[in-house]
Amino acid sequence: MNRFAYGRTALVTGAGSGIGKAIAETLAIRGYHVYGVSRSICESDTAMGEGRLTTFRMDVGSDESVRAAYDRIPSLGIIIHCAGFGISGAAEIVGPDDACRQMSTNYLGVIRVDGVFLEKLRRNPRSLVVAISSFASLVPIPFQSHYSSSKAALEMYMLSLGMEAARFGVHTAMVLPGDTSTGFTAGRCKIEDPQSPYCGMERRAVAVMERDEMNGSGPEGVARAVLKIVESRHPRPRTIVGLKYRFLGFLVRILPDRAKLFVLSRIYIG
Repeated sequence: MNRFAYGRTALVTGAGSGIGKAIAETLAIRGYHVYGVSRSICESDTAMGEGRLTTFRMDVGSDESVRAAYDRIPSLGIIIHCAGFGISGAAEIVGPDDACRQMSTNYLGVIRVDGVFLEKLRRNPRSLVVAISSFASLVPIPFQSHYSSSKAALEMYMLSLGMEAARFGVHTAMVLPGDTSTGFTAGRCKIEDPQSPYCGMERRAVAVMERDEMNGSGPEGVARAVLKIVESRHPRPRTIVGLKYRFLGFLVRILPDRAKLFVLSRIYIG
């Protein structure tokens, strides 16, 4: 069976570091021509393994930047959305400007890219859109409410897109990593007010998050999960990465909301 079910060209956003970089390199080594983009990546065109990795700058937060990138990619069969960052802070304290900044990258960035590039995908008999979501889309994380919200919104969008675009041969899939050791932790934007009544709880919750992330697995496991999806003709709508998180996902489905909220509060707030 031809493993290139969706062609051999892929666009990977957020490819400058972390999960996005691992995915871009894994696909290139496997034989794909990968266009890896991010806001700060250096321009290059490198043979890698059986394929090729072409990198250039594109900002998913800018309509103009996304449209300019469209002209640099002649044909496309796969989009993998990895661009994203995290904001931590009390739900009451994080203002609308910071919340919009979170949504602009994690959610609206996907919409900007798809709004421009899906036209290329629909030219193919089969094509694929993959979004890197998060286990935080399934559960509300204290003091990370806007990040969880952005990923939950992304999941509803992707599921809807999958239904709408199926008749044009466009398949969709989401990957939900748990705690992963990348530069995401150091890049988190912390919105903290020392005078806030939430400050002590927030600091404890963020410390727990950072400890778990830094002790988590590397991004290679997520890249392998994406490669498996890319080489599947019938990918699952949602893939949770890691045995531990697949088990937790099962518990999320069966536990009542009150029990889930109690456990999460005990973990992060104490």
